[in-house]
Amino acid sequence: MTRPCPGPLALTSRPGWTPPPGGVDCHMHIFGPYDRYPLSHGRGYTPPEASIAQYQEMLATIGLSRTVIVQPSIYGTDNAVTLDAVEAMGLDKARAVVVVDNDVDAATLKEMDRRGTRGVRFNAVSGNGTPLEQLEALVAKIAPLGWHLQLYAHAAEILALESTLARLPVPVVIDHMGGIQTKEGGADSPAFAALIRLLEGGAWAKLCGYRSSTGHPYADVAPMARAMIAAAPDRCVWGTDWPHPSLFPPADMPDDGHLMDMLADWAPGDTQRRAILVDNPTRLYGF
Repeated sequence: MTRPCPGPLALTSRPGWTPPPGGVDCHMHIFGPYDRYPLSHGRGYTPPEASIAQYQEMLATIGLSRTVIVQPSIYGTDNAVTLDAVEAMGLDKARAVVVVDNDVDAATLKEMDRRGTRGVRFNAVSGNGTPLEQLEALVAKIAPLGWHLQLYAHAAEILALESTLARLPVPVVIDHMGGIQTKEGGADSPAFAALIRLLEGGAWAKLCGYRSSTGHPYADVAPMARAMIAAAPDRCVWGTDWPHPSLFPPADMPDDGHLMDMLADWAPGDTQRRAILVDNPTRLYGF
């Protein structure tokens, strides 16, 4: 059986600051409607539907205007919900990161590119995705398109894959703070040292506020976020991870306005905030 998980908060608070125009939420998902986009049988959790309209209301509340829709594990390699959501929002507002396996052909990738795809995701945490053994073969297929590789992995896998990731011929985007938590050593862990080396060598990172070992208000994440920004100020981007899937009670459902305020604390200067929310994602996703 798959575990049910709660949906996002019905009401989002407004952040205590005004983001720059053209800000991008670089990580979110759309779920459903399930009668049109049925869930994969191999999924590890079952979330409630999370619609484009719900998301756009949240996005407007936190003051951002563009988004990157990431293929979630509950749909496996069927990217229809993700690509259709990009089409519904428009290429001026949205891009996609998809999940494919090594059987994908060049024509399919080219069509995905036309529809706004700019990267392929490997999810080694949630399951129901492409095995890491296919990483280098798939990179060879996406390199001609100028796409990037997005990796969501456990901390130990980041450490083990460091040398492989460093030599790939495409941009590498490390998802969800590298999967590193303070209960595993946080900023003092060998895995985090490997992450910083990758960032200093040219990799990108997605900052995500609630990947915490201590829970709300997620203060233990701040030292890692600041170190990542310092290592790659022009290659850090930020995402809500709305609708915050795979969180289960007693974990608190995050308030995205509060997550925006955390970003402002990590990057207190206007120039760095603009880089993380506008300039860096514009380059990475080709807005």
